[in-house]
Amino acid sequence: MRNMRITGLNQDIVWKNKSENFKLIEDHLQNQEGDLFLLPEMFSTGFCMDAAEVSDKNTESLEFLKKISKQKNAAFSGSASVEVEGKFYNRMYFVKPDSEVVFYDKRHLFSFSCEDKIYTPGKERVIVEYLGIRFLLQVCYDLRFPVFARNNDDYDVILYVANWPEKRVEAWEHLLKARAIENLAYVFGLNRIGNDGNNLFYKESSHCFFADGKEIAEKKGNLVSAELNLDELKDFRNHFQFLNDRDDFEIRL
Repeated sequence: MRNMRITGLNQDIVWKNKSENFKLIEDHLQNQEGDLFLLPEMFSTGFCMDAAEVSDKNTESLEFLKKISKQKNAAFSGSASVEVEGKFYNRMYFVKPDSEVVFYDKRHLFSFSCEDKIYTPGKERVIVEYLGIRFLLQVCYDLRFPVFARNNDDYDVILYVANWPEKRVEAWEHLLKARAIENLAYVFGLNRIGNDGNNLFYKESSHCFFADGKEIAEKKGNLVSAELNLDELKDFRNHFQFLNDRDDFEIRL
């Protein structure tokens, strides 16, 4: 199996301005090639609790992802604030070039900023397969809850898209590496950069770790990329069969 190239955009998200964010994404990725492109959490608005104001009511963010995915013949993934039947969700999309859409609604809502009072939590764990590789979709605060990300031999890569402020960035970086090691999986964590409308600062802190915890990301400008080799991952798992000794339990959502 050939390698898969994933590229994430360390996006300085323009607060509550979808059209400007769409334009900036297109500009940054104009000359980039790859199999999968990642965008941050709430890439079209910033991590905003004014859900009634910013949430997609006409699938604007999704339509943008479909368009750019088709243009670049690559999959795109990132989250957006959406409204469905009067409820708000922090929804992570995974859009394939043929316009197939899989989505995951953020399960662990960030109570520290009252996200849990405004948005509705997701009710299921979502894994999507693309080009022979299985991806577990996760959003930001989900990272702090390892049980939810437990590998049951059902995925190869965990994707985390985030708005994780600089003041807590050490936790972000340590936990990403821990998720890779404990689950014998690739972990790609994409964070935003710049300042948001709440005066929070986000430093460049996107990473991709192999199953042994080693960093494999290449960084250039606002882009972070990694080559995923599924055969290498399978060899590593066959050699270190630690998952065979994991505890057996059931998650109730």
